[in-house]
Amino acid sequence: MTAGTAAPPAPSPNLALNQLVDQRRARGDSLVHLAFGEARLPVLPQLADRLAAGATRTAYGPVAGGEGVRTAVAGYFTRRRLPTTADRIVVAPGSKPLLMALQLVIPGDVLLPRPAWNTYAPQAAYAGKRAFGVPIPADCGGVPDPAALRTALHRARATGADPRLLILTLPDNPTGTLAPPALIRELSALAREEDLLIVADEIYRDIVHDPDATPFLSPAEAAPERTVVTSGLSKTLGLGGWRIGVARFPEGDTGELLRDAVVAAASELWSTLAGPMQQVAEYAYAEPPEIVARMRAGARLHGAVARAVHRIAVDAGASCRPPTGGFYVYPDFAPLRDRLAARGITDSASLAGALLDDSHIVVLAGHLLGDDPQALRFKAATSLLYGDERQQTEALCADDPTQLPHIAGELARIADGFGRLAAPRP
Repeated sequence: MTAGTAAPPAPSPNLALNQLVDQRRARGDSLVHLAFGEARLPVLPQLADRLAAGATRTAYGPVAGGEGVRTAVAGYFTRRRLPTTADRIVVAPGSKPLLMALQLVIPGDVLLPRPAWNTYAPQAAYAGKRAFGVPIPADCGGVPDPAALRTALHRARATGADPRLLILTLPDNPTGTLAPPALIRELSALAREEDLLIVADEIYRDIVHDPDATPFLSPAEAAPERTVVTSGLSKTLGLGGWRIGVARFPEGDTGELLRDAVVAAASELWSTLAGPMQQVAEYAYAEPPEIVARMRAGARLHGAVARAVHRIAVDAGASCRPPTGGFYVYPDFAPLRDRLAARGITDSASLAGALLDDSHIVVLAGHLLGDDPQALRFKAATSLLYGDERQQTEALCADDPTQLPHIAGELARIADGFGRLAAPRP
């Protein structure tokens, strides 16, 4: 680099760790991969058929997406208590570009839960924004604590910052929990009072483990005039590599201005979602019976394995919120701080390093998610424990997937690795 040139930004840490795992496995290393939130599920044959059928769709088409796919997505939201028309939908190559476009077109700075998915803050930086992390409530993740949010907002304004955007994640990545409706209503009222726009990242909405016991309230229900919802098919149907994302904009002038601004940005950034993927999305978002069945089976599988890893962490001495959505757990090994310090483990980086070096377990350290670097926390993604395609199919159909030999073996390795952290040094 020449003098005065800024250092290049680092790649996304979860993607970097995923590449590291691939490289080490290619060398013959046996690793338990808990650092990447990819939903490893077999592709439904009907989805592959739609992809093949769309192969001739080579024209660009409308930037926001064709009428058919936008109508299907509008129907998806309408069935979830969010009445929607096709003109309020934009589709894109993944929800991540949509989140980036929103950061680019919404003025002012951004408020985030702390910890949060590791992409929100870098996107804010690319958009020239300041990101303010606000602690999450003790009993759930994905949203900031309301009292702490108000304090952080006023302090930021006192320094000359201008927070205008609040990002909420429902259910949450990284904690695997879902904010209760009362909390969403409180935050929505605060957003209205303080004139904040809300982006609700709901890509895990259909992976609530027990919908009857865990009610879901979208901020778009509580503050419909100021909430944009983003989602996609990466998590529910395991289509991460196909890159299909959607955004729903509010009614009224604000929603129309935001949608038009995102479409303008999209026209310069990605042009449109690829035609074959629009064919897939139109079918999937119409939710025929086989899609609904797959989503329910996936949620059962994700919940069973996440709960098993949660039990392992608690049995090892960690404190950990019980997962209720998605496929993550977020253990805190603070109860073992003195014992870990004797082994040179004093922060999230050294904790993750010890798991990799001693037990060949790969996790995403909490400081990479905006958490306190001195905390002894990490994210464990459980969705890569299902094996190859045949084993994934078996796991989707099993009454108790954690008893399948290939999953049970991985869980045993995790229990051994977490137990080593807790064991006194000889």
